[in-house]
Amino acid sequence: MASEMIEFPNDVYGIAFNLEEDNVGCVLFGEDQLIHEGDTAKRTGRLLEVPVGEALLGRMVDALGQPIDGLGDIETEHQLPAEQKGLGIVQRQPVGEPLYTGLKAIDSLTPIGRGQRELIIGDRRTGKTAIAIDTILNQKNTDVYCIYVAIGQKGSTLAQIANTLREHNAMEYTTIVSAAASDPSPLQYIAPYAGTAMGEYFRDNGKHALIIYDDLTKHAWAYRQMSLLSRRPPGREAYPGDVFYLHSRLLERSAKLSDALGGGSLTALPIIEIFEGDLTTYIPTNVSPLLMDRYTSQRICLTKV
Repeated sequence: MASEMIEFPNDVYGIAFNLEEDNVGCVLFGEDQLIHEGDTAKRTGRLLEVPVGEALLGRMVDALGQPIDGLGDIETEHQLPAEQKGLGIVQRQPVGEPLYTGLKAIDSLTPIGRGQRELIIGDRRTGKTAIAIDTILNQKNTDVYCIYVAIGQKGSTLAQIANTLREHNAMEYTTIVSAAASDPSPLQYIAPYAGTAMGEYFRDNGKHALIIYDDLTKHAWAYRQMSLLSRRPPGREAYPGDVFYLHSRLLERSAKLSDALGGGSLTALPIIEIFEGDLTTYIPTNVSPLLMDRYTSQRICLTKV
């Protein structure tokens, strides 16, 4: 079945990415040098699952939920599929409870509600990540758990972000999911889905969570690389035809649950990088219709008021 886990020798796993009549195309989550012609590939009969729960708070994990911070193993009994179907209308309730970012320009002009999806979009070095990190820091002493998903970030940048969160004691309620620029494209592709599953654990247990995708532009790049290598037909800007579904099925998982289901929420702040202020390129025009609002990050907006 599509996206089924495939087991290879030397503890290497992958997922079924292409289903053809006479062959199956897989993407690997491990070292491809460990796979050789003639090796046995075994079906597992299950989808990719990642560990979830409060045991992940304060930890930095990879896209598969494995610790990479050198603090030992993560002991948790709970696992959830990385990819799940978005909630239906009956299971949701309207967004009406605010989630404060602590930034006056946002909270007063474009306020965010729990369960909402609000886009942070802007050019390079305009403070998009700074807005996201400030929002995490300002959730201290609240009931909101935070998941920061770093996609295609430099290792030095990610280390700086982690140190900032530790200095302000924000790691106590935060999990960092890292798929760095040096990681293979399949790990960058699956990272936001894995992070969303971690946030859904809190949402489904009547709690509130905030997830930040930094950034979905690099996520689309990783998916484009995988699709081209899998010989899928390219479309506009060489992206495959289902790139809209790539992000729609991700962002639709953010929601405010009905009171009958506990009233938990998962709020999403996706980040998209544009070039020279051009909002008409493929990925921004694809993602914007999926969101309730957007905040254009510009240097003038970062001035303290």
